[in-house]
Amino acid sequence: MKDYIVRATAADNQIRAFAATTRNLVEHARSVHNTSPVATAALGRLLTAGAMMGSMMKGTDDLLTLQIKSDGPIGGITVTADSKANVKGYVYHPEVMLPPSPKGKLDVGGALRPGILSVIKDMGLKEPYVGQTELVSGEIAEDITYYYAVSEQVPSSVALGVLMNKENTVRQAGGFIIQLMPFAEEEVIRKLEEKIAGLPSITSLLEAENTPESILTTILGDMGLSILDTMDTSFYCNCTKERVEKAIVSIGKKEIQEMIDEKETIEVNCHFCNSKYHFDVEDLKEIIKRSK
Repeated sequence: MKDYIVRATAADNQIRAFAATTRNLVEHARSVHNTSPVATAALGRLLTAGAMMGSMMKGTDDLLTLQIKSDGPIGGITVTADSKANVKGYVYHPEVMLPPSPKGKLDVGGALRPGILSVIKDMGLKEPYVGQTELVSGEIAEDITYYYAVSEQVPSSVALGVLMNKENTVRQAGGFIIQLMPFAEEEVIRKLEEKIAGLPSITSLLEAENTPESILTTILGDMGLSILDTMDTSFYCNCTKERVEKAIVSIGKKEIQEMIDEKETIEVNCHFCNSKYHFDVEDLKEIIKRSK
């Protein structure tokens, strides 16, 4: 199944909903960053959230960044997404291994907690919007639910999951975000809460071959569900050698000339996609020429 997001409304627009399947992009992130199972689960959950939250942005150039800074062994995660649901991200310590949680699951909370979640929305204004909340569980879905409630005053239900194969590749990944509008009626709220409370885990739903559409139908099918559209989502990094060259220019001509004189070469590694860019002495000479 390809990766995609479904956007929908229900209950006469009192509810808006997003659901995604993201196995391929999470597996791509696992392969390029060589993440451990618990790091894959943590990064995969935040990538899935980022893809859906990015798709909520209205401007074509709008950018969303989700950043967790953690005192746990993972150290942190950074994910960025655009309004087309292109998403990329990395874990600070991808090698972290932990024993299972008391429930026998990958201990994402133990890897991340305590920490701070920052949501940064760059919408082309003078300053980006920044919201911050403490991690309440480190399991990410609960932390984003808490962020929405505290920073944006939007009651939300967030589910995120990554299921691994025995050989540590990604078997399933996906999630949903369901939000109540300010004018939602008490009966709608009650009905939605009952539906959410009776749901199995998101990975169980995906493992049973549910699509994003059928997941939303399970939750909202008797509440006037209206599918608005679908949107492809993928792991995409826009780094290029030309963009990296601009960063090298910012070091300063004097420093670049010193590297040339000492016959140094530079290797620049992209945090997001792990691509490596090499610049030898001749490349550095050309950079100086072009920057005059």
